[in-house]
Amino acid sequence: MTATVFFTLILLAALGSGLMAGVFFAFSVFVMAALKRLPAAQGIAAMQAINVAVINPLFMAVFLGTGVFCSAILIFVVLMWPYPGIGYLAVGALLYIAGCIGVTMLCNVPRNNALAAVKPESAAGVDYWPHYVREWTRWNHVRTVACAMAMAAFVVSLS
Repeated sequence: MTATVFFTLILLAALGSGLMAGVFFAFSVFVMAALKRLPAAQGIAAMQAINVAVINPLFMAVFLGTGVFCSAILIFVVLMWPYPGIGYLAVGALLYIAGCIGVTMLCNVPRNNALAAVKPESAAGVDYWPHYVREWTRWNHVRTVACAMAMAAFVVSLS
């Protein structure tokens, strides 16, 4: 792999991690707070709509594409170990894969699926909503921090 290609790979992983950190940050800081202030049925309906809209080619390209870049970086890390500074790449890639993709699949998506199964106006939906907001947001904070730290690790690795 040429130095230019490898630099580009790290740069794309850093940018993708940063973009995802920003998306998750926005949800943690104000989107979920705004939805929580709505009556439960409205908050549920809005979040259900968001969960459908997020599955689109551009979002998925950044979300999963960054995971692909991180996987490629991990292969390079194994091949180049113990090259000076390579640990930052390993940390960044693992933070993104585990903290972003892993947490999303294991923690946020199951909650989204449970929310999708309730009718917004139902008693079950109204009862589930505060629990959903609390737990989903808690795991979203983890994703935010993991992505931001991954981005930072990639940036440091380039210096």
